[in-house]
Amino acid sequence: MLSNTITDRQLEIIEAAGKILTVSGVVGLTIKNLAKEMGFSESAIYRHFESKEAIVVAMLGYLAENMDKRLQKAISNHKNPLENLESIFLDQFTFFAQKPHFVVAVFSDGLLDDRQNINASIFRIMQVKMKHLMPVVMQGQQQGFFTNTITTEELMHIIMGSFRLQMFKWRIANFQFDIERQGKNMLHAISTLIKN
Repeated sequence: MLSNTITDRQLEIIEAAGKILTVSGVVGLTIKNLAKEMGFSESAIYRHFESKEAIVVAMLGYLAENMDKRLQKAISNHKNPLENLESIFLDQFTFFAQKPHFVVAVFSDGLLDDRQNINASIFRIMQVKMKHLMPVVMQGQQQGFFTNTITTEELMHIIMGSFRLQMFKWRIANFQFDIERQGKNMLHAISTLIKN
């Protein structure tokens, strides 16, 4: 589901579902709990979404579009590739620190019945990130900022894998550490590894 087709009410439901995800995880996200959180009847929720899986899919779709817009703004021709790399990830860490429920949704693959749609939505998020990150990494290699001893694709795996692992650690720690501070440390370590 695309954000331009999401109504204000659906966005409200997604945000309320996010609160439940953050506190209770995927298991706690039920239509009954959601209706209670919003002060609605369950049938009112079903008028907007057919299932909790549909809510998670909508949340992931909204995240993909939101990320696309944010990362377009984070990257600038006035910055060098290393600065753009940092901008991409600092933007991500700041966003997730404010809205941790999106992290729960991203790691919900395999936990819900509608795996195919959820996995496709998670893959779309990865594609959005790659769309912005790949040119920065390629430019960094071409301009001598990043190492050329491994391929761009391998560098992408290292960078994106490190980010995903950091977010997963934060998720299973129940968001108990400062993701922005830890994210900056991770970014510094990655920069040290990939710099030419």
